[in-house]
Amino acid sequence: MNPQLSFSLQLSATPRAARLARLLTVEQLRSWGVPFEDAAQLVAELCANAITHGRVPGRDFRLDISVDASRGVRIEVVDPRGDVPVGEPRRGLAIVEALSDRWGSTPGPAPRKVVWAELKC
Repeated sequence: MNPQLSFSLQLSATPRAARLARLLTVEQLRSWGVPFEDAAQLVAELCANAITHGRVPGRDFRLDISVDASRGVRIEVVDPRGDVPVGEPRRGLAIVEALSDRWGSTPGPAPRKVVWAELKC
């Protein structure tokens, strides 16, 4: 595995976007020789969350994936709504919590937020 690989997509906040993000993630990670099953599920859940809870009409969201030989896979979804999730995880974020080694959210460039998850390879 190369020391640092990255992949980024700008997607419309539509129901098809989570599926497209998942398919493109599988192909990208496969081409890098990185295990993709859990990462693909995390991408689908984080993107669906951005579409459902972070959607602002007319605004896209971004998917960023990076792979570092020493840290593993990091998935970030940046959506246009700045409010950070609080309280008990909803169903999708509970899946993210179960599959990832670490996850969280941080404020992004205003008014955005970043929800991220990490997997060790």
